[in-house]
Amino acid sequence: MLLNSIQAWTSSVISNKDPNSLIRTSHLKVVLFLVCLYPFFFMLWGFFSHQLGANPIDTVTRLSGLWALRFLLITLCVTPLRWLTGLNQLVRFRRMLGLFAFFYATVHMLLYLGLDQFFDWSEIWRDIVKRPFITVGFINFVALLPLVVTSTNKMVKRLGGRRWKKLHRLTYFVAAAACVHFLMLVKADIREPVIYIFILSGLLGVRLLHAGRQKQLNRQ
Repeated sequence: MLLNSIQAWTSSVISNKDPNSLIRTSHLKVVLFLVCLYPFFFMLWGFFSHQLGANPIDTVTRLSGLWALRFLLITLCVTPLRWLTGLNQLVRFRRMLGLFAFFYATVHMLLYLGLDQFFDWSEIWRDIVKRPFITVGFINFVALLPLVVTSTNKMVKRLGGRRWKKLHRLTYFVAAAACVHFLMLVKADIREPVIYIFILSGLLGVRLLHAGRQKQLNRQ
C-alpha cells in the first residue's frame, strides 16, 4: 500500500505532460544534466588551481575514467530501481546517464592520448600491445561506440525493439571490462575496484533473478 501511494504521488508530482504537475520531467533533466557535469568542472578547477597533487595529468586521467565507470553503474541501476519502485519515469533519465558515461570515457581517452602520449601513435600502439590494462581500455572504448550511435529514438525504431535490446546488452560487457581495467590499473590497494565489481555483480544478479521470474510467469 505504501509503495503504491508513493508511486501515485510521484506520478502526480513528476509529469512531462500534465501542466498542473509540480515538477516536469524536462526540469529534472536540466537539474540532472548539471549534476552530471559537476565532476567535470571539479576536475577542471582542480587541474587549473593546482589542487590535484604532484602529477595532475595522471590524477585527472584516473578521475575521468573513474567517473565513466560510476556513470555506467548508475545507468545500470535505473532498471532495477524501476522494477523495485514501479516508477517508470526513471527510464527517461537512463539515456542521459549513459551518454555521460561515454562523455567521461571520452575525456579519459583524450587525456591519455593527448596529455600522456601527446598523440604519438607509434608509442600508443606499443602501449596497447605491451600493457594489458591499456588493451582492455581501448577495446572497451570501441565497444561503447555502437551503444552511443544507437541511443536515439530513431535508431531504436530503425533497429526494432528486440534487436536494439540485444545490442545494448553490450553495456554489461562494457561495465565488466571497465571494472577489470580499473582492477588491472591499481597496483596496491584493490579495495575500490573490488567494491565496483561487487556492485556490478549485484546489478547483474538482480537482472538474472528478474529474468527467471518472468520465465516462470510466462509458463504459468
